[in-house]
Amino acid sequence: MTVALNPRSWFSRKTLRKDLVAGVTLGIESVPDGLAQGLLAGINPLAGLYGHLFGMVGAALFTSSAFMTVQVTGAMALIVADSGLDSRPDPSRALYTLAMMSGVVLIVAGLLRGGRIVRFVPTAVMTGFVTAVGVNIVLGQLGNFTGYEADGPNRLVKVLDLGRHLLDWSLPAVVVGAITVLVIVVLQRTPVGALGLVIAVVIGSVSGVLLDLWVPAGVVVLDDLVAVPAALPGPVLPSLDDVLFLLLPAFSLAFVAMVQGAGVSAGIPTKDGKPADISRDYIGQGAGNVLAGLFRGMPVGGSMSGSSLVVKSGAQSRLAFFVAGVVMALVILFASGLVAYIAMPALAGLLIVVGITAVKPSRIRSVVKTGPLQTAIMTVTFLLTLLIPLQFAVLVGVGLGIILYVGQESNRLRIRRVVLADDGRMREEDPPAVVPGGDVLVLQPYGSLFFASAPTFERQLPAVSRGEGPAVVVIRLRGTDQIGLALVEVLRRYAHDLQSADSTLKLVVSEDLVVAQMAAGGLIGDIGERNLYRGSEWVGEALRRAHDDAEAELDATR
Repeated sequence: MTVALNPRSWFSRKTLRKDLVAGVTLGIESVPDGLAQGLLAGINPLAGLYGHLFGMVGAALFTSSAFMTVQVTGAMALIVADSGLDSRPDPSRALYTLAMMSGVVLIVAGLLRGGRIVRFVPTAVMTGFVTAVGVNIVLGQLGNFTGYEADGPNRLVKVLDLGRHLLDWSLPAVVVGAITVLVIVVLQRTPVGALGLVIAVVIGSVSGVLLDLWVPAGVVVLDDLVAVPAALPGPVLPSLDDVLFLLLPAFSLAFVAMVQGAGVSAGIPTKDGKPADISRDYIGQGAGNVLAGLFRGMPVGGSMSGSSLVVKSGAQSRLAFFVAGVVMALVILFASGLVAYIAMPALAGLLIVVGITAVKPSRIRSVVKTGPLQTAIMTVTFLLTLLIPLQFAVLVGVGLGIILYVGQESNRLRIRRVVLADDGRMREEDPPAVVPGGDVLVLQPYGSLFFASAPTFERQLPAVSRGEGPAVVVIRLRGTDQIGLALVEVLRRYAHDLQSADSTLKLVVSEDLVVAQMAAGGLIGDIGERNLYRGSEWVGEALRRAHDDAEAELDATR
């Protein structure tokens, strides 16, 4: 694994100016974004800011993609919010421990080349999850946007409570939030770009200060919630007493980071144009989490919005991340007094825009067009993500993804009939509905022959009829590296049906493991060793021997 510790590999004089511009842009934008993500998680907003800073810098040393931005994401913030940290003796230290644990899981996944895990997460599951995350972000910020603290066990119930108490809303808070949203919408399509978020939060916060002169204590600012220190945080050790309690959210956070990080790896170009090493990017995200937790930050992961920003800003190397880190550190050290006046409704407005943009109607329509099964899985994932804590919803989504994968693989199985011509050629066609009497029927299955495929395989086998006369069925399993006991049982039943009709089953097998599985399941004992043909490096040789022997056996019965 290559680590980007050599400063000469970070930049050249030709690209220094572009990296400085991109780094300053990312650093300034990350200040309100980090605070907003901390607010979304329901924790000290400064933990979001520290997560952005240290997570980004720590990950930049290890990631495969030079432009992958590792920061706090909305999905991860919501998982933190649902993790029950308030029930721990020291919630803040439990948060830092959670970040470090997530980092360890990611590093282990990267070392084990866990990039293949994301194959088990279908688009239907991710679309339902991301859409629900966007809705959850919006619902979760309505309280900060309106200045009313709603009651309820989940976000949906809180929204209902919010609607019943319209008269308790804070008009100054709503005005500040609305101004922030309006400014973001206006500036989105201007050359200002991502800095429009910073400008919107500044304008919204200034409006809050002015409104506060008119209606005292009408708008909550960061300084009302926490003291904003003019210093960088010191390191902290994890709380070992919280490890067992945090295992589930740590794995959920790591999995979300894997999926989101894989999306960034695939969507953001590498410096040399080659495909990114997803497993190495996991290690980078893990290092970012460990460093973020060590310095009092919340969990982080690959951010598509942050990565897109740094690329659009003209970054040429990973130096941009270190510049961004310096900019954020300078803001904390020398502008903490101004940061303290950032209005919570302004951050809520920013998050509401982020949540709305996370909902992609075109992606939803694409899933719906693929069929009812994918639509149902997307809908179930969406509803569960809204109704239950996200760490459980993530695991359910993984389970649904595996079920969908297994279902698709089992339905992909097809059986074809192989016809051997006298000149040595072979052709394929659809198998007959019934085993033809007095004939040799060669069948070739294509697809995965694991346990879930057994029912599909059995349904596609030609039926055995006692009135058709003796026949020989040859099933060729060349290229099949293993089969489960469920499939062995299907073959045993089929062999018994053939025997009851004075017919025979022959098998052509090329792998030793398949032979061992058949022997363990009693199949070879049922059909006899003479009806098992071992494949060799000569393609078709064992099949022709089985076919010729079958022809000879049928000739002997005529």
